[in-house]
Amino acid sequence: MGTSFNEQFDQHGTWRREFALRLKLLSEWLKDHDLLDAAVEERLRRLETQMRSDKVMVAFVAEFSRGKSELINAIFFAGYKRRIMPASAGRTTMCPTELGYDSEVPPCLRLLPIETRLQPQALMEWRGAPEKWTRVDLDVNDPAQLAKAFEKVAEVRHVTKDEAKALGFWHDDAPHDNPMVNSDGKVEVPRWRHALINIAHPLLKQGLVILDTPGLNAIGAEPELTVNLIPQAHAVVFILAADTGVTKSDLSIWREHLITEEENVDSRLVVLNKIDTMWDSLSTPVQVQAQIDRQRATSAEILGLPREQVIPVSAQKGLVAKVNDDKELLQASNLPVLERALSQGVMGQRQKILRTAVSGGIAELRVEAGRAIHIRRRDLAEQMLELKGLRGKNTSVIRHMRSRIEQEQGDFDVSGARIHAVRSVHLKLLREVFTLLGTGTLKKEMAELTAALRQPGIKLGVRKAYSETFNGLRAGLRTAQARSAEIQSMLTGTFRQLNAEYGFSLQAPREPDLARYERDLDLVERSHNQYLGLGNTFRLAQPEFADRLVRALATRLRVVYESALGEVELWNKSAAAQLDAQLRERRRNFGRRIEAIERIQQAATGLDDRIAEIEAQEDALDQLDAKLTELTGHLVDIPAANGAANEPQLQRA
Repeated sequence: MGTSFNEQFDQHGTWRREFALRLKLLSEWLKDHDLLDAAVEERLRRLETQMRSDKVMVAFVAEFSRGKSELINAIFFAGYKRRIMPASAGRTTMCPTELGYDSEVPPCLRLLPIETRLQPQALMEWRGAPEKWTRVDLDVNDPAQLAKAFEKVAEVRHVTKDEAKALGFWHDDAPHDNPMVNSDGKVEVPRWRHALINIAHPLLKQGLVILDTPGLNAIGAEPELTVNLIPQAHAVVFILAADTGVTKSDLSIWREHLITEEENVDSRLVVLNKIDTMWDSLSTPVQVQAQIDRQRATSAEILGLPREQVIPVSAQKGLVAKVNDDKELLQASNLPVLERALSQGVMGQRQKILRTAVSGGIAELRVEAGRAIHIRRRDLAEQMLELKGLRGKNTSVIRHMRSRIEQEQGDFDVSGARIHAVRSVHLKLLREVFTLLGTGTLKKEMAELTAALRQPGIKLGVRKAYSETFNGLRAGLRTAQARSAEIQSMLTGTFRQLNAEYGFSLQAPREPDLARYERDLDLVERSHNQYLGLGNTFRLAQPEFADRLVRALATRLRVVYESALGEVELWNKSAAAQLDAQLRERRRNFGRRIEAIERIQQAATGLDDRIAEIEAQEDALDQLDAKLTELTGHLVDIPAANGAANEPQLQRA
């Protein structure tokens, strides 16, 4: 049968926890052996944060009444032996709902009122204002209480057309998309803008985030959902009804919000749900299967996907089968095939990406820590050479050797001021890079885009305004890369000079690769361009909506720029830490050399004893280096969860 998504996720969590533990042991070992400089410590901190906070977001997207919430119940909550998410007739998720786990927050449901759409803050900003959310405490051991509380995500309000228009749910220019008007002339809109559910479900505790999205009208009205949350999900499960196939509104969601770049196409799964509606006592099983296969092939063709990525299931029968432990019904529901596709596709991909990032970080950490061992080894070799040269020499030669070491020490102390001057030049150039990647630059670009979008009327030049903004951002990144190259060149020259003059072994750290953040900008621009189609022309004519869109963009760009800035800071820290380490080791070296001379002057056996000590220290360093290789090797070689099942290909159904 293979591994279900739940089992695969358990294994992924175990792998992450084991890695974090080994990382902690490495950190303690490095500290005990004085190998934990600022750059090594920063690399360790980043690796640990990356591993502990790694989230896997799976977004479930569908038009109303496709059985989306039932599918979430079947895959993730069947262990409660009942429905948890509202999925009965007439009850449906009306607002985007995120299910995750934060140990700092008690189990609760937080709901953001729909009226917050009338204010300019982006959704990310509202997340930082918990007092603005309505909170419902949850009892995770009481499935009935959980289910009752979750019904709140289905709540609606009835408002006037003008209020609906202000909230983004009514458009005079697109009447076919508008909701029904009741006998009082009121329009039904969601009561809540966004819901956050925090519960200690085993999968959520391990970093899974489930995003449950409402239908097309609600998706389009919330730009942050469309341009930030869905594009950044590691997998999107798009649900169709098996009896209708791809409808016009399904196709609108797919084209406007879900078509992704070619290389990431296997992160999109399409579910043909409710195949049980085609189980017909008047048709043979072979005939029913032929109908399902036809619908599957047609849907794949319309959506431009490989047939294997369209998976027919019955979420309702799958849930019933799990609740009643009915293996035969579970196989008929085809739910295990979808779970395998999720586990082998999504989890395999996620772990592969994480492993690649981690192995790169570990390799750099190994180089940083290994450099300190190399410096110590070189200093011992110099001392050994010096001491062996004193064998058989009289006291005046030894005295002369001491005065020469003291002279070298004096000259070296004077050189400290010069080294600090070189550092200040580098920091001055770095400040320019920090400015180019700072929040001020981003705010300026966003202000210009807002001004362009706030022009009255329908903005047919909106794509041009976006294009100019992204061109400006890319130009800034290229300038920052050029400045980094200048600094790298200076750093290489300066290190070479210091190596020649003082016998250091400084090596300029790898220059930050800011080009990859350009690629991130391309992805962000593409997700926004998808959103700027004709379907949203009328929404974009509203200044408040345009403001929300720019704020959503700024939220996502801030993440890109903070990552770029972090890489530059680590690069600077790595260069500075090398200098600090070698200055510190050199000062210690002078102290050890003078101490050795004093011992030789005081006792006839002092020279041989000191040579024996250095030989022992050299052996200890060899053992230290071998242990460092072993500990870092362990981190890269932790067995992958479920072995070959981690390869990012989807199971052929």
